[in-house]
Amino acid sequence: MLVKEVMTPKNKLISVSPMAPVREALKLMREHKVRSVVVEKSTPSGAYGLLTFKNILQSIVAEDGDIDLLNVYDIANTPAVSVSALMDVKYAAKMMVTNSIKRLLVIDNNELYGILTMSDIIAILMESVE
Repeated sequence: MLVKEVMTPKNKLISVSPMAPVREALKLMREHKVRSVVVEKSTPSGAYGLLTFKNILQSIVAEDGDIDLLNVYDIANTPAVSVSALMDVKYAAKMMVTNSIKRLLVIDNNELYGILTMSDIIAILMESVE
């Protein structure tokens, strides 16, 4: 099974500008009930990033609760770890486990196609067990 068959497609992802305040990203995450947002590329040859609850929590601790002076690019993982849509899911899963990563962006030719999460993979495993 290929990553593209399991991933959450781009049109269902929430994205944010790297220049946006962290508080704005947190608001988007709350509104859409998601635990991460894709950080858009700043230039056509730039890199996509990923901002997670963990990044935000780490920055709150580091800044003693004051995140109002931080922008998304200050704390996001950019470039985000990514895989190809044409990769076998088992290799993506191994990569996630080996590197303790819960989310991988799906990027080909420096364009975003979706996101692959541990939840996506577990859902497929659950279906195969039933």
